[in-house]
Amino acid sequence: MAETAVGFVINYLTPLLTEEANLLRGVHSEVLGIKLELQSIQCFLKDADKKAESEENTSTTSHGVKVWVKQLRDVSFRIQDAVDEYIFYLAQHPCRQSGFIASQIRNLKIEVCEIRDGSKRYGFDTIAERSSTPTDVSWYDPRKKAEVVGIESPKTKLIGWLLNEQQSQRTVISVVGTGGLGKTTLAKQVYNSVKDKFACHALIAVSQSYQKEDLLKNVIKKLCEGKKEPIPEGIEAMDEEALTNKLREYLRQKRYVVIFDNVWNDNFWGDIEHALPEHGNGARIVITSRKMKVADCCKISASVYVHEMQHLPPEKARELFYKRIFKPEQEGQCPADLLKLSDKIIDKCHGVPLAIVAVAGLLSTKSKTVDEWAKLHDSLSSELVDDPHLISVTRILSLSYSDLPHHLKSCFMYFGMYPEDYSIRCSRIIQQWIAEGFVEEKKNKTMEEVAYEYLIELINRSLVQVSRFHHITGKARECCVHDLMREVVVRKMEDSSFCHVISENQSTFRGLITRRLSFVQSSFDILRNADQNCQVRSVLNFNTGDGILLDMSILITQKKNFKLLKLLDFEDGPLTHVHEDVGNLFHLRYLSLRNSKVKMLPRSIGKLVNLEILDLKHSLVFELPGEIYRLCKLRHLLGYNRDYASFGIDWTKGIKIKAGIGCLKFLRKLYLVEINEIGVIKELGKLTQLRKLGIFKLRREDGKILCECIEKMEHLETLELTAMSEDDFIDLVYMSSPPKCLRSLWLKGRLRKLPEWITKLENLSRIGINWSKLRDDPLEILKSQHNLVELHIEDNAYDGAKLQFEDGVFPRLKTLRLRNLSGLNSIIIEEGALPNLQQLYFGPSPHMKEVPFGIGHLTTLKDLCVFEMPDEFLDGIRPEGQHRHVVQHIPFRCRF
Repeated sequence: MAETAVGFVINYLTPLLTEEANLLRGVHSEVLGIKLELQSIQCFLKDADKKAESEENTSTTSHGVKVWVKQLRDVSFRIQDAVDEYIFYLAQHPCRQSGFIASQIRNLKIEVCEIRDGSKRYGFDTIAERSSTPTDVSWYDPRKKAEVVGIESPKTKLIGWLLNEQQSQRTVISVVGTGGLGKTTLAKQVYNSVKDKFACHALIAVSQSYQKEDLLKNVIKKLCEGKKEPIPEGIEAMDEEALTNKLREYLRQKRYVVIFDNVWNDNFWGDIEHALPEHGNGARIVITSRKMKVADCCKISASVYVHEMQHLPPEKARELFYKRIFKPEQEGQCPADLLKLSDKIIDKCHGVPLAIVAVAGLLSTKSKTVDEWAKLHDSLSSELVDDPHLISVTRILSLSYSDLPHHLKSCFMYFGMYPEDYSIRCSRIIQQWIAEGFVEEKKNKTMEEVAYEYLIELINRSLVQVSRFHHITGKARECCVHDLMREVVVRKMEDSSFCHVISENQSTFRGLITRRLSFVQSSFDILRNADQNCQVRSVLNFNTGDGILLDMSILITQKKNFKLLKLLDFEDGPLTHVHEDVGNLFHLRYLSLRNSKVKMLPRSIGKLVNLEILDLKHSLVFELPGEIYRLCKLRHLLGYNRDYASFGIDWTKGIKIKAGIGCLKFLRKLYLVEINEIGVIKELGKLTQLRKLGIFKLRREDGKILCECIEKMEHLETLELTAMSEDDFIDLVYMSSPPKCLRSLWLKGRLRKLPEWITKLENLSRIGINWSKLRDDPLEILKSQHNLVELHIEDNAYDGAKLQFEDGVFPRLKTLRLRNLSGLNSIIIEEGALPNLQQLYFGPSPHMKEVPFGIGHLTTLKDLCVFEMPDEFLDGIRPEGQHRHVVQHIPFRCRF
């Protein structure tokens, strides 16, 4: 994969050569020469990679191209290493240059020239890097593409089995079929259709190498999440027997449905059966698998239905292909001149939905001409011939990968670093791409915006799937790759030395050359015998159990292998201590201790002058050393923890900020922080690049200075302000020109009145007020906000007795939460109000005896949830109650 490595080095060197600080003084001309030589090679690397892969897949004994590609890739790595070492040396010794490293760089230039000359014997074709759909990177919800085709009949059949009232005993429903046929899609569609019919529900992605204890914990967590309940304390420390008993206790006398997706272990049912009790009340378990034996093993002790997935028939395959490749405005119609070619291409996919979607995604980036489509057809024909089903699908997916531009290949391979079935936060992987240097700067766009465009393109190409959508915007919040696609990615990234995944079965690290390491249930001890030539740039940890050794000192003290680290991600790991020598990682850009057990940072953290991301969310770090303010490149400083057992204003605890914060002028996110000094509040005015700001424990006297500072933050999109206590005021009347970009506003604490400047926020889409104790109806000011999609008025934010939603108010609102309003006795919804409302939450309101007047007008409502309402209210909505007819069209839940 020389194209990716060379493209990355060229992009890396370009800004260094133009740096005002002259980071390459003494070797500038040599580095420029290397860049120019690499650019002269770049134009034929796509063909070189293709020929190298062809050598790999054929029985030829000649591997000359493959060797040449490897040489070029390796020298690209060494160029980056040498340049980084030189920059580090100059930072440590600003008055002198390193002759040794400079000599290395000169030798590398000679080596690149020799490799370039060696390419002539292979006759590579020159292929210019094609811009990949530069105008088509806007977000388009994949759920609207009607990509689910051909599952209507099996969906109906499975729903019938799940809801069959004649079958009262616990029943297993097994969905079996080879990879790519749509088992997961079918299971999720069915799950979303029936989950509200059961007392509790969960959908679990099962790891191919799961540990039984981890599986049981996951089931408990998912069941609690489904009911929005806190996770039971102490389950992380429980053994298998205790977890089994806890799960049985939780499910006692409940009618439940649990879906286990992508099961490989033949004896899976034996591992989970005893934890899922039989109460004769219609409990259902769904298991999807590629293996019929998994279903057969369930029959030993359970009633089992089996559905075998089928390949799509030609007409359904054609429908799926057309809907994926042609825009809605074309009504899914294929141009006449492409009909024959499209049928030939579809035939190559053997009715496998994943393959059809992948090919359609690939073609969506190309011109809709006979020539372009014929090229793809010929590529498929030469690759697929009469291969077995799985090999055919895998090669189609591999072709989709090969078609990516080099910068997207690096981004896409990053998905292989995550464990199978892992749902990845989009914000997490985007920041990792940026830290790695994969994201190119674009005029008038932030790096995050450019990176998100990359992600959208991967989604539009059907290489990445959206696993979780934002409940308000509908945009991607979490993403993943299909397990077959992940197999392709893992093979590519290991072949190209992009990354190596270290699992529990690996005992040695010797002889391995790689740029990145991903640990999955494996101790860092394996690094003690690492190859001295292996320069690791990134380490991601996915060890979550307390039994795995996470000793950062092993990384830090192995200086030869890890001195050039750019990224350390310990999220969710049992790390308890950050080694003092972390400050020696000069090039570190990304450090995540999220959800770790770390309590403090060493003072040496101030030496990480290139650090851009410091993520301390849900860790135990609540105070920062003063040296933190030396990190002038820091863009994100995130840190808070929450006590989910508490419901007061102090349920969130953030990081204490002291004098010096104003030095971090590139900060874009500062969330969530405690500031106790007026002088420190003043410093916030220097942080004019902020997009997200969260402050808690504010005092009333901070108001005027705070307002002046916020007015200077013209890019601010999210603002959260929390008072010292529920009885303390936040004084926000001094602001006259709030940031125009503000989209989310959260005010927690006493307010004399709702600030009138809110009416000036034309882009506001989310607002929440808590503990405000307003006497005046907040809707009088808020009703002017026509773009609101989420509104929270909670925790006695309003002391009044009535809330009236007038005709035409809040035309885009989707979520309305009116929780803990003790004085409220009536809600009135006029016809024409809240025309798009989907979720309504209210209670406890002890004086409210009847359902909201006019609730029947809310025809779009999908979820009504009431909390601890008085008996008179509950009696009215019971099946025989006088108000039942008003809410019977709405799915609703009552919490007591």
